[in-house]
Amino acid sequence: MDKATNSHTIINPVVSVIMPCYNVAKTLDEAIQSLLGQTLREMEIIAIDDGSTDATLRSLKTWANRDERIQVLERPHQGIIPALNAGLISCRAPLVARMDADDIAHPDRLAKQVAFLETNPDIAVVSCLVHGYPPESVREGFQIYLDWLNSLTTAEMIAREIYVESPLAHPSVVIKKSWIERVGNYQEHGWPEDYDLWLRIHLAGGKFAKVPEVLLSWREHPDRLTRTDSRYSVENFFRAKAHYLRQGPLLGRDAAILWGAGQMGRILSKHLLREGAPLVAFIDIDPRKIGRKRRGCPILPPDALPGLWSHSNNPILLVAVGSRGARALIREQCSGMGLVEGSDWWAAA
Repeated sequence: MDKATNSHTIINPVVSVIMPCYNVAKTLDEAIQSLLGQTLREMEIIAIDDGSTDATLRSLKTWANRDERIQVLERPHQGIIPALNAGLISCRAPLVARMDADDIAHPDRLAKQVAFLETNPDIAVVSCLVHGYPPESVREGFQIYLDWLNSLTTAEMIAREIYVESPLAHPSVVIKKSWIERVGNYQEHGWPEDYDLWLRIHLAGGKFAKVPEVLLSWREHPDRLTRTDSRYSVENFFRAKAHYLRQGPLLGRDAAILWGAGQMGRILSKHLLREGAPLVAFIDIDPRKIGRKRRGCPILPPDALPGLWSHSNNPILLVAVGSRGARALIREQCSGMGLVEGSDWWAAA
């Protein structure tokens, strides 16, 4: 059973910060200090100890005794999704912010994100730009992801590339609580819980945005959950994409054409077929692949796409090419054919 260690909290907080904690004693103080140093004072921190075996719980209780805005929930170890949902139940504010216990929030983070939502009532979730730290620990792959993440600064850009990867850093968001409740809170499907939430909000019509400033320092380290939990594997990201592509962009389509017969295309096509997608062909530029078959479907050159398109009543093109820069070139080719991104075709890798 959850146990709150501090019942003296502020009246009517503007935003509730959910912070799951599991064996984070080494970084916890710095994270909490960054939250208590926010220029927005009307907030509460819901810290959920998920059965830590180090000094995390003791440290949380010490902080809660110092500041009445901190509420500690003590739970047996069950993982991040039950911890997040337990935190949601305790949130009293209409806005929910996420924060990890090893990251650092800029002093104006919450103030700027709350102000953004107040002036943009059509937005369901607002994030911000993030930077990885400490610099010496940021690997090339993580930096490439951060560069892409930070390049998506508008609602239109985020929606356009939502099936490429998770377009928001989970600990950087402030979400309208009504939207989380509308789509059924955090859910366990064996793939990333944050990406799953974004895709469900997207399909329900919710919009995403970002304050175009770096307001969160996102810690990189070998023990980060995305590196140690199989739910965050490439395979499981593609499972999530295929599942929600089938529920959204693929709904009512009679033909799915997949641009990319390489590794990304192979993984995505496997899960699309498992979801019952009407896959009819692959497009690729590699002459060694053209003329062969993948998943029982022909691999054709790009100039075959117009013919494929004209032979279907309601086709869709999905792009799954891992090469850097390829998406921009394909985008240009699709535009030249009159195909509209986000309607006729979607980037999915």
